[in-house]
Amino acid sequence: MKNIIGSNAAVSQGAAAKAVKYLEVDEESAGQRLDNYLIRQLKGVPKTYVYRIIRSGEVRVNKGRASADSRVQPGDVVRVPPVRLPERAQDGQAQAATPAREFPALLEDDWLIAVNKPAGVAVHGGSGVSFGVIEQLRRARPQARFLELVHRLDRETSGILLIAKKRSALTGLQDQFRQRETGKTYLALVLGDWPANRKVIDTPLRKYLLPSGDNAEGERRVRTTTREDPEGMKAVTLVKVAQRVPHPLGDMSLLEVTIKTGRTHQIRVHLASSGHPIAGDEKYGDFARNKALEKAGLRRMFLHAWRLRFTHPSTGETVALEQPLEPALQNFITPRAAS
Repeated sequence: MKNIIGSNAAVSQGAAAKAVKYLEVDEESAGQRLDNYLIRQLKGVPKTYVYRIIRSGEVRVNKGRASADSRVQPGDVVRVPPVRLPERAQDGQAQAATPAREFPALLEDDWLIAVNKPAGVAVHGGSGVSFGVIEQLRRARPQARFLELVHRLDRETSGILLIAKKRSALTGLQDQFRQRETGKTYLALVLGDWPANRKVIDTPLRKYLLPSGDNAEGERRVRTTTREDPEGMKAVTLVKVAQRVPHPLGDMSLLEVTIKTGRTHQIRVHLASSGHPIAGDEKYGDFARNKALEKAGLRRMFLHAWRLRFTHPSTGETVALEQPLEPALQNFITPRAAS
């Protein structure tokens, strides 16, 4: 990373930068998401602040606005506004320390790690979350020279998550995801009887913000839109009924859901917009049914990254991984014998 204007040294604690900075992206940072790139460059700056300056448009890439998930490339010039590091709290509790944590590994070699992410754990810090899987894993492995997320899962979603241990593995795997050369299949329990002939959902999605409260920006959400919407993003989801689940609170369907595009909240919005929201989904689900299901034992959203297929970035061999449902989810859909 070249700092074109301004010192490359970190801003001292409690001091403001004197001017806007312009950072030139180097080869080592190629392919990183903009948010991750800035978090690494602006050491000590809270992740929530990084996301705020990106959303506000104060961060520019090659003089244009960019989203947090856009990818930086060698030679890109990133404009960073003056930033102020928070004063150290008197009680030492300004920011909770990131705990070191290992996660169950389905596969690990010199190139990558495939872990089973638990529900309720974010994949990375930001947007009100101090830390996630990647920060905890880095803390547990201080000797690791490189650990980066290949893709993402919602905080409430469990299952297979890929982490690259080399830059070449990261770029190679991300290329596969972008070019739809991977197979990603989830298990989702939805309300109602899903029609067996409803196998493809090809409906564009659009991001929007909920009205903001007094102390915060509006929460990001996603909705379906029309093909004519210039801000709509193509989204394709394949659905197969795996099991009908009779239940005293209403029949449900266990679905095998394969995504051909990786849009934010794609599965959740596509299924909900079809009239069959995911059980336990607090954002797009049936809130009254969710409360009843929670009392019946379902204490999380029933969405699980079940299977993942990709080409190994070093050997070229096909890797097929599968992570079964956790016992709590499996028991919820397993018919109980009559007493």
